[in-house]
Amino acid sequence: MAGTFEKYQKRRLISSYFSVVISIALVLFLLGNLGLMIINAKKVSDLIKEQISLTIYLNDSAKKVEINQIQKSLELADYTKSITFVSKEEAAELMISETGEDFMDFVGYNPLQNSIDIHLKADYVTNDKLNEIASELSDKKFVDDVKFDENLIELMNKNVRKISYWVLIFSIVFTLISVLLINSSIRLAVYSKRFIIKTMQMVGATKSFIRKPFIYKNLQLGLAGAFIANLALCVVFCQLDTYFPELTLSSAIEKLVLLVLAVFGVGFIITWISTFIATQRFLNLKTDQLY
Repeated sequence: MAGTFEKYQKRRLISSYFSVVISIALVLFLLGNLGLMIINAKKVSDLIKEQISLTIYLNDSAKKVEINQIQKSLELADYTKSITFVSKEEAAELMISETGEDFMDFVGYNPLQNSIDIHLKADYVTNDKLNEIASELSDKKFVDDVKFDENLIELMNKNVRKISYWVLIFSIVFTLISVLLINSSIRLAVYSKRFIIKTMQMVGATKSFIRKPFIYKNLQLGLAGAFIANLALCVVFCQLDTYFPELTLSSAIEKLVLLVLAVFGVGFIITWISTFIATQRFLNLKTDQLY
């Protein structure tokens, strides 16, 4: 009978530890995913900004040597991500394929111009900087016009700022929720040992002596949960790198390492604080308040 009871108690203890580890792992995994999103938020923002292009329309009188010259100067410019030369013939073919009609049959000639599309680096995709670049390029005699969508850029930058603001708010709120969830799991685990805590206290054990085994055990559980969370995070990281290569996550391994260390650190700190507070609470209770 005694052996059966001991087995039952042991299974119950293991089940309690398992629940704490899984709870901590899930919370830290979600928190780690949030960290992963924050780390890559700028990359995603930059990718969106770099889709915006500035178009230079060239005069029909522009010589080939002048076109080659401006292309080379643009390739060397600090603001250039990539450039694409579009001849008037290519532009006509593109328009015909989009509209399904040959407009040159109506006008009798090709009214389009040779152009150069410039995709800029994200830091330069603001109306002020684009206006400066456009003004500089317009001074060239063989450049007819320089155009970009000011309204789209203004709207995009505004939305990026809004999203960044809400991500920050969500991060703070979710961090607080994570602390509360881990704290609740550990409190429940300590609650089941409240009579043991009080018994040890009644036979003369000091508070620090009573706290130590609980802190050590829960720190082990917290680090185990953090380990599981980090394994899952590494899987997510690899999947993102596979399906979204444009994020170039493989070149940011050091950020993943920092995130892994941060998850371990958060798990350690929250577990230690939660265990300390939970044990202190039951140490301060009177015996009749334990029921």
